[in-house]
Amino acid sequence: MKALIYEGPRVMNMGEADIPEPKADELLVRVAYAGICGSELGGYLGHNSLRKPPLIMGHEFTGIVERAGSRALDWQPGDRVVVNPLATCGECSYCLSQREQLCESRALLGAHRPGAFAEYIAVPAGNALRLPDSISLEDGVLTEPLACAAHIGRLLQWKPQDRLLIYGAGPIGLFVLAAARMGGLQEIVIVDINEERLAIASAMGGQGAVAAEGEFNAAVDAVGASVTRQRCVEAVRSGGKVVFTGLHEADSLLPINDIIRREITCRGAFAYAPQDFTAALDWLEQGRVDLSSWMRVLPLEQGAAGFETLLGSPGGIAKILLKP
Repeated sequence: MKALIYEGPRVMNMGEADIPEPKADELLVRVAYAGICGSELGGYLGHNSLRKPPLIMGHEFTGIVERAGSRALDWQPGDRVVVNPLATCGECSYCLSQREQLCESRALLGAHRPGAFAEYIAVPAGNALRLPDSISLEDGVLTEPLACAAHIGRLLQWKPQDRLLIYGAGPIGLFVLAAARMGGLQEIVIVDINEERLAIASAMGGQGAVAAEGEFNAAVDAVGASVTRQRCVEAVRSGGKVVFTGLHEADSLLPINDIIRREITCRGAFAYAPQDFTAALDWLEQGRVDLSSWMRVLPLEQGAAGFETLLGSPGGIAKILLKP
């Protein structure tokens, strides 16, 4: 099968790979569309320790079941699926307490095992969800990044009267904005230096800005830079909450004394639990989120160019999907 293979920092080429053989409890899925994630941009640059070349990336995807393993009895060839790419053990204390994203045996498709930037991918049958007929294969790709936003909302436990700050108007930041709007929040400021991304944020009901003003009940850093992490802490009022979800810089200095004295709650947000993935799929089915006008589809062969576009001047593009 053809595949887009990451071979080193800023080196990604088309190549040939064996069609994976699904295990008894797995599905062989013919990939329909696969999105480029911000974390994969870091991997492409060589800044992400999870993604080691040679590797087939891709963890945001939809597809069609090609073949089901002998124990995957609920699935038939032709079924449309969206896949939770975070495979977990199902037996540890985290998995048994609905915090599967913390499973110490977790394995991410597209990082720990071959991903969806290829014609076919083998996935655990338990991680596949049926894609409702009302959701296109293109829009279904958005389930995964939207699940990240659903998880952040659960962690923050925001209230309609809260004032929320978001750093970064990339896909995760925009989806946090969408989730907050669905949560009833009216005052949502999203900060970015890209005016076209800020225009998208404004169209989605946020207040686009190049700098934050005033105090906030909560802040989300969807960039992952030291400066944005620090500014999130500085922007929240005493007793406020900060969630760090951007995975760019590995280490950052934070004003710990200020955090202590003002009793600011800081926590990380990694991926999602299955309940967040299901919530995201429900939102898409209900038509409550629509980024279709800001998505672009490219053939898999142009994948490297898609990465460079997102790193350079993405303009009004919020998400690039690759089609094998």
